Amino acid sequence: MTDAKLAGAARSVVAGEELAELIAVRRDLHQHPELKFEERRTAGIAARALRAAGYQVTEGVGATGVVGVLEGGRKGRTLLMRADMDALPIHEANEAPYASRTPGVMHACGHDGHVAIGLGTARRLAAAPRDFAGTVKYVFQPGEEGGCGAARMIDEGVLESPQVDAAFGIHLWADMPMGLIAVTPGVCMGSVDEFEVTLTGRGGHAAAPHQAVDPVVCAAQVVTAMQSLVSRGADPFAQLVVSVTQIAAGHAFNVIPETATLRGTVRTMGGTVWDEIPRRLETLVSGIAAAMGCRADVRYVRQTPPLDNEPGLSALVRQAALAVVGEARVRDDVRTMGGEDFAFFGRKVPACFAFVGSRNSAKGADAPHHSPRFDIDEDALLIGVELAERVARAYLA
Repeated sequence: MTDAKLAGAARSVVAGEELAELIAVRRDLHQHPELKFEERRTAGIAARALRAAGYQVTEGVGATGVVGVLEGGRKGRTLLMRADMDALPIHEANEAPYASRTPGVMHACGHDGHVAIGLGTARRLAAAPRDFAGTVKYVFQPGEEGGCGAARMIDEGVLESPQVDAAFGIHLWADMPMGLIAVTPGVCMGSVDEFEVTLTGRGGHAAAPHQAVDPVVCAAQVVTAMQSLVSRGADPFAQLVVSVTQIAAGHAFNVIPETATLRGTVRTMGGTVWDEIPRRLETLVSGIAAAMGCRADVRYVRQTPPLDNEPGLSALVRQAALAVVGEARVRDDVRTMGGEDFAFFGRKVPACFAFVGSRNSAKGADAPHHSPRFDIDEDALLIGVELAERVARAYLA
């Protein structure tokens, strides 16, 4: 065997061993999922691994977050690299040997894989810190799933001491085949807004509706009319989704209730429609309620802003992706109305968020995110590590 073939075989063995370790970490986390701001076991694993690799570690940032700081060989910029840790309140339907052991809780969005990728990348960077200039700040974040954990960590100083110059994150992406990477400049993920509407009428007997003011009928009108916000109230070229996801009213079949409650979400890609939608929704709901003799109380909450990839950093990440998977397997057009609180980092510093394909039907990994049958092609873990390491070394060159 030639020297080149020997070297290639050695690299394959090393890559195989590294992938096996990444899979072991991911499967352990998958079996022990923890909900937002309860990620104590996961945070402990991350903290111990970072300390063992030589990072200066701070725990308890943003409740259960972990921050590891690694200084390079020379002074330079600081790059924040982020992995989210929390699972979802979903009962797993998979029967894999590594399925969740916690009833009603599951890693159904790939965050277990993100932690594995983060620890693998952190370990690689720590093996040769003198090769780069500046500082790596590795953040293992709690509460991405509806908890705005990124904002909480920012409030507690994660972008300071040392001051962060840019941020990078990865998401394993079930909508994209394993082996592909997407780096989309500009806005690539939607805003996440939450609304709750309480309609108050006058309760009464179901057999005598004329003696009552029925909030259920009012609620039905509101649900239907809300779709006109999209179909008639927004520019056809503007991205807008309005979804009513919960309706609650009454407790007996023969009683018109006093109140009806609607809950749901609004998604946009920012711009004027994002600015205007809270006022437009409240005006619509209040008008319908008044016309039907009900009172409307509207609670509108901004969860996360749109995620905006800074063009310059996106170009750097794209070059790293090309080196990992080749030009034919790098995309720049992947956008989703799904939200991500990584967006909070992007509102403070230049940031880029990349998607790493994890779907493989042949391996049974083709269920969508947040499905009880969600799983990933674990070969994507090594691709994630390769990408993240190259991004860090290129930014801190």
